[in-house]
Amino acid sequence: MSLLLIYNGKVITPCRLIDNGCVLVKDGVIEYVGAGPVEPEYCEKMDAKGNYISPGFIDIHLHGGGGHDFMDGTVEAYLGAAEAHAKFGTTSIVPTSLTSTNEELKNTFEVFKKARGKNVNGANLLGLHLEGPYFSMAQKGAQDPRYIRNPRPEEYMEILSWSDDIIRWSAAPELDGAMDFARALRKRGILPSIAHSDAIYEQVLEAFENGFTHVTHLYSATSMVKRINAYRYAGIVESAYLFDNMTVEIIADGVHLPASLLKLVYKIKGPGKTALVTDSMRAAGMGEGETILGSLKNGQRVIVEDGVAKLPDRTAFAGSVATADRLVRTVMKLAGVSLCDAVTMMTLTPAEIIGVDDRKGSLVKGKDADIVIFDENVDVKATIVGGRVIFKKD
Repeated sequence: MSLLLIYNGKVITPCRLIDNGCVLVKDGVIEYVGAGPVEPEYCEKMDAKGNYISPGFIDIHLHGGGGHDFMDGTVEAYLGAAEAHAKFGTTSIVPTSLTSTNEELKNTFEVFKKARGKNVNGANLLGLHLEGPYFSMAQKGAQDPRYIRNPRPEEYMEILSWSDDIIRWSAAPELDGAMDFARALRKRGILPSIAHSDAIYEQVLEAFENGFTHVTHLYSATSMVKRINAYRYAGIVESAYLFDNMTVEIIADGVHLPASLLKLVYKIKGPGKTALVTDSMRAAGMGEGETILGSLKNGQRVIVEDGVAKLPDRTAFAGSVATADRLVRTVMKLAGVSLCDAVTMMTLTPAEIIGVDDRKGSLVKGKDADIVIFDENVDVKATIVGGRVIFKKD
């Protein structure tokens, strides 16, 4: 039996802040959360030094980090990115693909399974998120147009047969065959998500009824009010606001969305329906300059400047270079979000969206001991995954 006591901190729960709080971990699972002192015998102790004790951050949409992209198709890429993000408080991730050849996709499935078995020093690998290739060409953003197409049962059923690790799949619901596609995903417990789409309200409504209950990176490659033959139609953004039970995710790096839109999303959808995601690519946690979005073999050249990745012609962003701590810090500073709500948007809400809130996302007895300790500026001091300290700042 192993015991770890984290004490002398301000514990963040979904409902409150516990001053002089502590968390007791037994064999990788939370045993006690509350006010101190609690001092069982024979336990390892960690002094939080008055900092915040928070649930570990959960990123349900990211492509890489620390110089690695999941589409590189190597175990090293998965482990390297998982370790890089853990240094910034992320304890669980959902590695995300890009539009690519099916051969690359199948390979990354196989590599993911291998990496999952070897991952000991990075964030948990919860499952896979497929982003594409079933997108609207009008909203392709930085996705490679060579691989964009409509969903065909013979193709997506074959892809689904290659892996049981897929937990979400982003697509454009207005495409021919998209409703059958969504129903096929739901039968397998996979979350269909609206992304890179030019859909109007009526199409989003049908999509929601058929299982598209989430919107990938709201405002980024998602339609808004537009005119068709002189008549105005609401788009995906407006539909997401109208459907109370639709969840959304936002890239809150302070660049993809300005303060005004961060405030609007928070005001209308609230912390319980809004997840923060990095959508980070390989340059996350690194410096500026040229890099590659996607695999080193078939990816696209992009430029990192002004704290964001861009296509070379600067016509679109190409994923972000954000880390989870930056997202929490940004929504607090730019949108006036409270600390507890900001943490909820980076922990419990994403856990609920992908269905792992029974074991992750909050500091509650019986849940996995995935914990991050940070200061007033959300500067991460320590990251704990499954009760193990995998990062600690001196």
